[in-house]
Amino acid sequence: MKFTLSWLKEHLETDASLEQISHRLTMLGLEVESVRAPADTFRDFIVGHVVSCKKHPDADRLKVCVVDTGDERVQVVCGAPNAHEGMKGVFAPAGSIIPGTGDELRKGVIRGVESAGMLCSEREMGLSDDHEGIIELAPDAPTGTPFAALMGLDDPVIDIGITPDRADCLGVDGIARDLAAAGLGRHMHREITEVAPTTDAAIGIALDFPAENEDACPLFLARVIRGVRNAESPAWLQNRLRAVGLRPISALVDITNFLTLDRARPLHVFDLAKIRAENGGGLTVRFARPGETLQALDGREYTLADGMTVIADDTGPLSLAGIMGGEASGCGMATVDVVLEVALFDPVRTAETGRRLGIDSDARYRFERGVDPAFARPGMELATRLILELCGGEAGPVTVAGAPPLAERTIVFHCQRVESLAGVTVPPADQRRILADLGFAIEEAGGAWRVSVPSWRHDVAGEADLVEEVVRVVGYDAIPETPLRRESSLPAAAWSAGHLRADLVRRLLATRGLMEAVTWSFMEKGAARLFADAPATLTLANPISADLDQMRPSILPNLILAAGRNLARGADGFGLFEVGPVYADDTPAGQSLAAAGLRAGAAVPRHWSEARRQVDCFDAKADALAALEAAGIPADSVQATRDAPPYYHPGRSGLLRRGPKQVLASFGELHPGVLLRLDVAGPVVAFEIHLDAIPAPKAKSGKARPPFHPSNLQAVGRDFAFVVDREVAAADVVRAATSAEKRLVRQVEVFDVYEGEHVPEGKKSLAIAVTLQPESRTFRDEEIEEISARITAAVAKATGGVLRG
Repeated sequence: MKFTLSWLKEHLETDASLEQISHRLTMLGLEVESVRAPADTFRDFIVGHVVSCKKHPDADRLKVCVVDTGDERVQVVCGAPNAHEGMKGVFAPAGSIIPGTGDELRKGVIRGVESAGMLCSEREMGLSDDHEGIIELAPDAPTGTPFAALMGLDDPVIDIGITPDRADCLGVDGIARDLAAAGLGRHMHREITEVAPTTDAAIGIALDFPAENEDACPLFLARVIRGVRNAESPAWLQNRLRAVGLRPISALVDITNFLTLDRARPLHVFDLAKIRAENGGGLTVRFARPGETLQALDGREYTLADGMTVIADDTGPLSLAGIMGGEASGCGMATVDVVLEVALFDPVRTAETGRRLGIDSDARYRFERGVDPAFARPGMELATRLILELCGGEAGPVTVAGAPPLAERTIVFHCQRVESLAGVTVPPADQRRILADLGFAIEEAGGAWRVSVPSWRHDVAGEADLVEEVVRVVGYDAIPETPLRRESSLPAAAWSAGHLRADLVRRLLATRGLMEAVTWSFMEKGAARLFADAPATLTLANPISADLDQMRPSILPNLILAAGRNLARGADGFGLFEVGPVYADDTPAGQSLAAAGLRAGAAVPRHWSEARRQVDCFDAKADALAALEAAGIPADSVQATRDAPPYYHPGRSGLLRRGPKQVLASFGELHPGVLLRLDVAGPVVAFEIHLDAIPAPKAKSGKARPPFHPSNLQAVGRDFAFVVDREVAAADVVRAATSAEKRLVRQVEVFDVYEGEHVPEGKKSLAIAVTLQPESRTFRDEEIEEISARITAAVAKATGGVLRG
């Protein structure tokens, strides 16, 4: 929000300096982003009088001008078609920095003629895009006068950031109200009187919405003004608009832009002669019909959709309600009769329409944040009076359709709450004055106050909001500093055990060659349904994109889509992982931390020493086991089962459990149907680790870790081949063999699986290598045979396997 200091002082009677005003604005929550002094930009530019203008001797389109600067006469070569003898223009001497280009002006010779300065156009001055000719000033402009002072451009421009809840400060009048409440002057309330009609000219208005959508436009005011003379705006209005970056167009348009900035009240003027309304009709406010188009004032044509609010006549849309007018009904210099429109439009529909069409305008910016519903009629009268003053004409009666939604809002307020909530003591009299200055009405209510909220404060809903109003006006710097009580002089650990575990998993996966990805915490609803039946409460009410409309129940869909984009671009043999939150429902307990990863393409790089192969489920299992090891879960304490979620390939996937009920992770090849739905070429293998399901490490008991005694005795290896049912998992055989003699069995590995000749139907041969480590002396043969018998018995008991003959 930009405004000049003099513009602010039209609404605020104050002696405060620019520095005091800037500081107080920031303390009020209206953070000053910049203060610009245009006089510094234009300090070298002065009014020059062209005392002679002759054709260039060696160029048809150039002229040689002699310019009187008040101190001297300077020769300038100029190519502007409107340069002529006797005119007053903007002269830039050599050494000036041209605002529109940023270039330094130097003396030079142009086609053999010396030029020691420049006569500037509006584009070169950075005032507009007009470059058809140089600026021609009024004949009575004093020669040598600084250009900035002559045009009112020496006024400091203040730019403040407005948070979405402070729509009332999107007008200079609202900013002045806040400053007055903060003690920086007096807010100048000017009474706005109704303009008596001097003609019977009127136009009909129809609000054509279904009953359930009447909030699309609850109020519409229109007034016909006949016999206007549209022309350039007066200098004060043009200067004010230019200072804040707007290009003056014509008096009618400039008035609407001025009131948008001055009173946060967007409005619009239609050329009455361009409105086609037969049979006594007029303007209709309705939803757009699919396929309708609008040629807008920005020069672009927009295709409209159902649900977009438009103002239309019998031929179709004339304006996008609350956003932008159309060229077909726009006002020009030939306009004689106008329709002035002041209305209220639904903020949500306005925002959705602007977003879908990609239109940003000052009107949309204010309507989507909420304009003051009570200022519609005063805004109409204020605009009417300005049009009559600057353009003349006769005003008709105001046509009213609908009614403003002015539900009374009152809050019971206890002045003691300022100290209890904010920790700052403010006398009740000061609280009452602050709230009154901000526009709140106060009545006594049995030891409390009944505070009526003004119509322009949509953000105030409860007692805490009133406390905030008092405190921000008093100043947040008035809140006393109270140090927090410390239980210990030692700092607390910054990371919990869960944070540390997640970081260890992240580092481990990165060392295994996976690249970390950071994806959205939401995804497209259709993709989410492939992985979980998420409740409707996870659907976003206002998604940033149509394909990001649900909180993610799993990280995998986003990683799969990312992998698909890389595969489509020729990537091969890569892996991705992410550690982040997933959501089962919309409660805090429904959020959990997960680590997920995938591999796609070749498992090993192309090399002469090793055959290429595609990734398989065991690559994903190895990643998951390694990550669990990093999180403190030994791999030999984890059991693998086959009941993986349905988005994995059946038979090529599994779960990693610690006990029958504690699921720690899932892994495997992704189901081809899921990859097809996501348009990703397979195979792709993946894993998911439920970090919150991993138990916290046990507290240290104080017992010393047993000493490490490496054996200097030779280990003994024995191989066993068991015939087991085809459905028996290799892990069950390994676990049984290990448990047979935990003290002496150091390692068990599967080295062969065979089905076929000499093995019964429905059976398989599973061969394991067992390493036995003696502790105090070398094994005797009978001891090895005894241990082998215990291993055989343990496997037979656990799996039904028998030694293969």
